[in-house]
Amino acid sequence: MNIRPKIIAWIAALFVILGFAEVLLVRQIIMPSFAELERSDAGTAMRRIQYAFDLTLERLRVLAIDWGNWALVYRFMQNRDPQSLEADITISNMREIGVNLVLIVDPNGSVVYSRTLDLPPGQVLDLTSRAALPEEFPWRAGIRGGQPAKGLLATNLGTFMLAGGPILDGDGHGPSRGMMILGRLLQAGEIRNIADLAQSDLSRLPAPAKRRPDQLTQTATLTHVDRDFTDIYGHPILTLRVNVPRDITAHGRKAVAYASLSLLAAAIIVVLLLVAVISRVILNPLAVLKRHAVRVADDQDLTPRLDLLRRDEIGVLAREFDNMVARLAESRSRLVDQSFAAGFAELAKGVLHNLGNAMTPIGVRLGALTRRLRDAPWALAEQAAAELKEGPSDPQRSADLRDFLLLACQEISAAVRAAEADVAAMTQQAAGINNMLAEQMRSARHEHVIEAVRLPELLEQALEIVPEEQRRRLVVQSDPSLQQVGVVRTARTIVRLVLQNLIINAAEAVRGAGKARGTLRVTAEIVHEAGQEQLRLVCQNDGAGVAEQDLARLFDKRAAGCVPEAMQAIGLHWCANAINALGGRIWAVSEGPGRGTSIHLVIPTSRPAAGRLAAA
Repeated sequence: MNIRPKIIAWIAALFVILGFAEVLLVRQIIMPSFAELERSDAGTAMRRIQYAFDLTLERLRVLAIDWGNWALVYRFMQNRDPQSLEADITISNMREIGVNLVLIVDPNGSVVYSRTLDLPPGQVLDLTSRAALPEEFPWRAGIRGGQPAKGLLATNLGTFMLAGGPILDGDGHGPSRGMMILGRLLQAGEIRNIADLAQSDLSRLPAPAKRRPDQLTQTATLTHVDRDFTDIYGHPILTLRVNVPRDITAHGRKAVAYASLSLLAAAIIVVLLLVAVISRVILNPLAVLKRHAVRVADDQDLTPRLDLLRRDEIGVLAREFDNMVARLAESRSRLVDQSFAAGFAELAKGVLHNLGNAMTPIGVRLGALTRRLRDAPWALAEQAAAELKEGPSDPQRSADLRDFLLLACQEISAAVRAAEADVAAMTQQAAGINNMLAEQMRSARHEHVIEAVRLPELLEQALEIVPEEQRRRLVVQSDPSLQQVGVVRTARTIVRLVLQNLIINAAEAVRGAGKARGTLRVTAEIVHEAGQEQLRLVCQNDGAGVAEQDLARLFDKRAAGCVPEAMQAIGLHWCANAINALGGRIWAVSEGPGRGTSIHLVIPTSRPAAGRLAAA
């Protein structure tokens, strides 16, 4: 798996974990905190209800105290004349202060006056039907002591809010002659008034059998707080429930949703930015480095370079990789050159050894033939023949000369026959040597090492091994076409040696033309012949030139006497053999003596694909 998917997966996993953490944070901390705020708000609302309820009772108590401190009522308690109260304690007065009951009791708790308003029709309030307050009524002591009181009381008609004030003389002086009790029936309208005063949603529930602490419950939409209220006896009389909408949770949920969506969008943007930045800063350069390394490994092409202009670790790695590839290319080139030279040396050693073994018997036979021919009476036979030709005067001398010539001819004939045998044997041995050389050449043929090279660098390498004398005589010009051709794959060592020989020949041609310094221009192009891509090199010098009739034999090893002295026919012959061995061809073009020579080479080659070269 590549690094890019791994990094993306790790970043995505990190944000997924952060997402789960955010969900847990929302569920375990944020949303419960909203619910806690709602519970606190509900408690506050109940406290406002309690305050409104107490305020209502307190206002009723103030009214009771005010009505009790009424001189008219004080005099009534003295004369007990109900007619004296009818003109002042009217229905309109009772409606004005919002009471349903006016009850006057003496210090002993006896009911001396009562009046009701807006009670259910046909029903009588049990307080007004009694002659006195119940014995266990909690306010009896307060009535005797002139103390005000307030509270709730359960009656046969419902719950009443009661408040009582001492009956005084109108100036707040006593002694107290009883208690003025005002009652307000706690109905739905009064509950709404309390709710409006507290600015809360309030409902009434049946009282439990036993008073409880405040009860807080929550539904999906509401928070409820139930509070039990007791009567003046301390018994639960009613339960008020405040209903607080869960707006905080609803708004909080929306806010969390918006925040989560924003966080998700931000996470996606951050992931994309991280991937983009990491890709630009790390992954893309690593991908380039990986592709370059794979290309070098697959193509065995050590010429491309990364050339990443970066100062970070990747730039250092790229530069070190380029240096390593350069050193590897240099080492491989040296190794190929050394292998080529060692192969040539080994081949020459074997050939010389075999030639020495084959030449030994030929030398022996040549020595024997030389002695035999030297010992043959050639000179004496010629002398006797010349004397016979002159005609000697002595017949005996003539007969002796003829006998000598006969014997000499026999010896010479024997020597010639022996020489013929030696020549036949040496001819056979020479044929054996030729067969041996041919076999050696066949065994010496092998696949050349194909390397990826750049032609300007190859020309520089060829020039380095040219002797200093020839380099001083020649200016080698590298045409821009060598750079434009780019990287080619060929037998670098062979082509380098061929270029070396052509440079040396060009320098000698310049010397032969009588020039102190000449020029060799090298151009290149890629051509297609017979459906095959080939490299065409042209080496054009301004040296001595070659006559038209000698061009065809310029690369023949026997043409040394047929070409100008400046042209090294043996070197050109080797170049022709080397190029032919690569499957290419070589020829020369010249406009004549003194007008320079162009050597054309066509070498089969294969270049890396255009896409890979572009990437390099």
